[in-house]
Amino acid sequence: MAKPAQRSYSRYAREAVKLLGLMIHTARVERGFTVADIAERAGVSRGLVHRIEKGEMGTSIGVVFELAALLGLRLFDAEPTVLTRHVAVEQRTLTLLPQSVRKATRPVNDDF
Repeated sequence: MAKPAQRSYSRYAREAVKLLGLMIHTARVERGFTVADIAERAGVSRGLVHRIEKGEMGTSIGVVFELAALLGLRLFDAEPTVLTRHVAVEQRTLTLLPQSVRKATRPVNDDF
């Protein structure tokens, strides 16, 4: 399979991922873990940990959050129970919204 073309990301997204990678790197060093230690605990390769810490955009968000959790890095300013409550609220909100979003196939005649 051919490698997909380079995807472009917004500056905000690139900076946010870079910041998150630096936060994970700092937390790992402060807690005295080697890359091999944290990679083994997370069940991933050392290379993936390095890519996350460098802020590469193509890494799995699940692994990034798992590394943050293993290092005790709080990504949201909330306790786990508050996060659970926020998830429940978002799920309830989504049940009230349409299942899919479609553009109108014909123009709306709003002349009254």
